[in-house]
Amino acid sequence: MDAFITSVESVVEIVLVIALGYILRRNGRLADSFKGSISYLIMNIALPLSIFVSVLRYLTRDRLISLSSGLIFAAGSFAVSYVLAYILMKLFKIRPGRRGTFINMFANANTIFIGLPLNTALFGQRAMPYFLVYYVMNTVSTWAIGVFFISNDDPTKNKSEKQAFNWKKLLPMPLVGFLISLVFLLLAIPVPTWILNTFSMVGGIVTPMSLIYIGIVLADAGLKSIHFDRDSILALLGRFVFAPIVMIAILHLFAGQMPHLESATLIIQSAAPGLAVLPILVGQSHGDVEYSTNVVTSSTVLFIIVVPILMQLVG
Repeated sequence: MDAFITSVESVVEIVLVIALGYILRRNGRLADSFKGSISYLIMNIALPLSIFVSVLRYLTRDRLISLSSGLIFAAGSFAVSYVLAYILMKLFKIRPGRRGTFINMFANANTIFIGLPLNTALFGQRAMPYFLVYYVMNTVSTWAIGVFFISNDDPTKNKSEKQAFNWKKLLPMPLVGFLISLVFLLLAIPVPTWILNTFSMVGGIVTPMSLIYIGIVLADAGLKSIHFDRDSILALLGRFVFAPIVMIAILHLFAGQMPHLESATLIIQSAAPGLAVLPILVGQSHGDVEYSTNVVTSSTVLFIIVVPILMQLVG
């Protein structure tokens, strides 16, 4: 019951912020230019700073080394999820503009905005090191791999023309923030508290602004855009069924005597909803933003049903 109440409360908070963006947009309070501005602010400034602070706040060198086996298992689950998503994408002929969203729904989860508060509520602070195992791999997976599937799914690109190599796509700013934070962590470079507090303040806008962005997209597309077509159902199955099954199988086959709390954390995180920033990434690559918004919103709402089921499975 506690898991169900916690999941409901987390989802209600998110839905209310999405509703705020929807209402402001429908009332004409947010101009067309605001969508592009908020996208730039989140992806190039706020999110890199948020990742930088999170790594330095929750990780240490010793902790990173002690959790290395969990990192390997998590990395394996991401790799299998990518392969499975790619096979199903080809098998069901997911159309261009939706492919990047489809693959990311299988592999990458909303660990910070939903996964972290839920994990703390379910397992307490003692599970934080195990949460960070999944968080680290999810961050690397999203910004080193997932973003490429989205950028390469741009339907406006002329596939026959040779594309100039874009270093910005090789190193998106969120990934840069993560790599810089690892340098500071491994070399024990001190960061003044006032700088961390400033970064944390700016990074704190990622969650509400991303959700407001989803509300804006919903307002532009209309509430009727929330639906369950074939592509959406497949993506949701990938997030809530295939991803946790892959994680459970890997832990069962290879994890051995892994602490139960660690395995439970990894399984719960593997089924967290889709990335809140996914519609922003898809919009930057001229993809199907309505489809992306639909699966992210749907997965967020359906999560209240998934969590109690998973809690029963992991004991």
